[in-house]
Amino acid sequence: MPQLVPPSKKETTSERIRRHGKELFKSVRASGVANNLPFPDRMTLRSFSLGEVAELLCVSGSYLRQLSTDGLGPTPELGTAGRRSYTLRQINELRAYLASARPKEALKFFPRRRKGEKLHVISVGYGSASTTTALYLVQGLALQGFRVLAVDLDPNGSLSEMFGYFSNEMPVNGSSMYAALRYDGRANIRTVIRPTHFDGLDLVPGTIELNLFEEESSRRYRSERLRYSDASVRLVSAIEEVDGKYDVVVIACAPVGGFLSAGAFEAATGMLVTVRPQLTDIASTAMFLNLFSHSGSLIEKAGSVNYDFTKFLVTRHDPRDVSEQEAIALLRDSLGGDLLTATVWESDAIRQARLKNRSLYELSAGAVGRSAYEQAMETLNSVNAEVMDIISEVWGRPPSMYRRRRARRVRRSPNRGGLANEPTHAAHALDVVRTAELFNGTAWVPDRESSQRRNRRFLVAFTNKDPQPFGESGRPQCVQESGKEKAI
Repeated sequence: MPQLVPPSKKETTSERIRRHGKELFKSVRASGVANNLPFPDRMTLRSFSLGEVAELLCVSGSYLRQLSTDGLGPTPELGTAGRRSYTLRQINELRAYLASARPKEALKFFPRRRKGEKLHVISVGYGSASTTTALYLVQGLALQGFRVLAVDLDPNGSLSEMFGYFSNEMPVNGSSMYAALRYDGRANIRTVIRPTHFDGLDLVPGTIELNLFEEESSRRYRSERLRYSDASVRLVSAIEEVDGKYDVVVIACAPVGGFLSAGAFEAATGMLVTVRPQLTDIASTAMFLNLFSHSGSLIEKAGSVNYDFTKFLVTRHDPRDVSEQEAIALLRDSLGGDLLTATVWESDAIRQARLKNRSLYELSAGAVGRSAYEQAMETLNSVNAEVMDIISEVWGRPPSMYRRRRARRVRRSPNRGGLANEPTHAAHALDVVRTAELFNGTAWVPDRESSQRRNRRFLVAFTNKDPQPFGESGRPQCVQESGKEKAI
């Protein structure tokens, strides 16, 4: 109910605007869609069920229950009917305990950098859903036990908002990377690093201050007639100050063409570019690559750029859209192995989570609908597994470690969710393609009627030479049941 102003008191324009703002925020917060101000909002992360923890650690639930019963590892919270749950901090404590108790599997449980392994700096560049990609990547890495620093170079603070840092609603000073980059009295980057509600994940918020750095860098570049701006060098130096504290730094890039984006390109050891499978978006990505190559050439003249990887990720993919499938084929023909196998599907679950200013990792399936939740999580986790494998391979660790784990979980799980209103067998097709690469063209997947036959499993086999293993119907061409092949 809007607040009524007494007739005796004349309301000024500024007072009326302020009152409307308060009323609007009050109404929106009451709907559960917005966070409280001021900067920052205190956010909390839910606890994880024993089944979720078992999946994260790649152990059985019964093993975790036995640890709890024996008093080993952190003590979980006991809920209704004695159900155990763990906070993310407790999960990381479990990782440390398991790594010490089972040293031969230490990398599996505790994947942090070892001596001699370099800090990974991943720049998530221009493209559709790049901020969302950066968000799910940093949170996914934190859930897998990595120490992560997220750096938001967007003056609008889009990534920061997802962690409760609303910088545009009020004046801020020295709260972003600007403090660590500025030309007069540069501070140590540690002074602007903020904790998040994810254990092991810190954030350098993005604020409107970053526009000042762009302006200052532009004036300096023109007035001193520099052949190459030292703005990039300053960002590289700032990140080096925390080299030993993190395993991975993920930079959410600023708008393309500025000094901050050039700095992100130089500081990175790897680049991840998002693209939507539509011709207009692909054309826009091509233009970005031309600009990026120009920036890269300038950096190479001043020093060197030698990325460990430059990968492209298809986002907002509708698997039912034939034109998008053709666009993905075009991308794969053009980019080859630089295009990630996994794609992020268009999902109402991701959109609903964003409206709540949360990620799906922070919500339970019931908050957005189980079927949509499970399918969205499958695509997001598959992308993160592929990126983590790239990180591990650069460190010289066993290849395809994380994707193989996911493939084994696909084989063990006969009842998988699909997109809302999507036939189950079409959702499973994605699993087959990903898993087949890891098992020489053979993958365990459930049949389309697995919901009625939960205890039956089917082996889908096809050769890598067949570009259309699923046929026009979208179903596998042959199924082997108990060693006998039957036609579909």
